Amino acid sequence: MLKRTAGVAGILVFISISISISACVLFLSADMRAQTNCEEGNGLLDFAQPKAMSAQDVIQKMGAMEATTKEARLHYSYKQDVLIQTLVGKNVTGEFHEVTTVSYDDKGKRREEVTFAAQNSLRGIQLTAEDMEDIRTFMPLLLTGDDLAQYNLNYLGQQHVDDLDTYEFHVEPKKEEKGKRYFLGRIWVDAQDFQIVKLCGKTGPEKIQVKRHERPELHPTFVTYRQEVDGRWFPAYTRSDDTLQFRAGPVHLRETIKYSGYKKAK
Repeated sequence: MLKRTAGVAGILVFISISISISACVLFLSADMRAQTNCEEGNGLLDFAQPKAMSAQDVIQKMGAMEATTKEARLHYSYKQDVLIQTLVGKNVTGEFHEVTTVSYDDKGKRREEVTFAAQNSLRGIQLTAEDMEDIRTFMPLLLTGDDLAQYNLNYLGQQHVDDLDTYEFHVEPKKEEKGKRYFLGRIWVDAQDFQIVKLCGKTGPEKIQVKRHERPELHPTFVTYRQEVDGRWFPAYTRSDDTLQFRAGPVHLRETIKYSGYKKAK
């Protein structure tokens, strides 16, 4: 649930992963297909324009506030708990589970220390470098002013999300460039703090397998929420429960990444 809180040193955050899948897949019947719920917690959408400013003003304010949030997050450490599961029906058939302590050095370079890693039992799926980029960059999705130059944002309206008043935008890349990844979906911007508090969509580009030797790259839809930490809206949690349609058949994925113990560096 989205809510404002006092400064928090330790919160639980769930972030989802984008999964690239190759080789064999697990099969599901059509009636067992899962779907991430982007509408949970949303009220009715009011199509009216913002009252005190233009939609473009909201975007500019958001870009500036997101930049300060991105910079602030570089001064925190936290625990990252990654869990990926494949399912047939309600039964878990494979699992990837890894816990990492994340911190940043004085130059903002990310440092990771793996503190727990269970044996990978995922069947027929493979995590790639692109998936790890999604975990670090796209699932948290901090859209600074520099990032906004790469996207088109279309205003959709005003919406109550849990106990927050927000502005909703559709986000898509201005152009697709070879080898460049992006986010495609919707964001909800807090009407008071002008920071993203919720997003729902997927990463791209995707690649459908046409020839047998080609490696498909499909990514599940995920929903991410944030929570206020020491006056900034940091990623709070992301869930994904999706079925990807491959040439060999569908595969059902359930993904969660938890963040906890946000601690500001001294």
